[in-house]
Amino acid sequence: MPQKITKTDAEWRAQLSDLAYKVTRKHGTERAFTHDDFPKVPGQFACVCCGAPLFRQHDKFDSGTGWPSFTRPADPDAVAERTDRSLFMKRTEVHCARCEAHLGHVFPDGPAPTGLRYCINGVALKFEPQDETAR
Repeated sequence: MPQKITKTDAEWRAQLSDLAYKVTRKHGTERAFTHDDFPKVPGQFACVCCGAPLFRQHDKFDSGTGWPSFTRPADPDAVAERTDRSLFMKRTEVHCARCEAHLGHVFPDGPAPTGLRYCINGVALKFEPQDETAR
């Protein structure tokens, strides 16, 4: 289990952009197709709030939804889920297990091997390229 990180609302506001704060701390959503695409080189996607590794590049796929999509988290303990009943529907929210940042939602309509689609707000992630010397 990752060590929990907690900060005051003021600390999160000071650390994050307005949109990242709205999405990750207030459960907002960025508009589809508005986040710059991430590089297509080896690496991982970390939480913009606490830096926890969340998803890997090789698990990313183009879902056509306008948000970065992944078949699975980098580690099963990296993300946690809870029921989201907003917008008059029942969905499964995904959040960072370390700092509880809202990331997006997971749906059962993804490709193999998991059949899952982790539909994640791009502003909730920061891309970290793989260190080529570590190979």
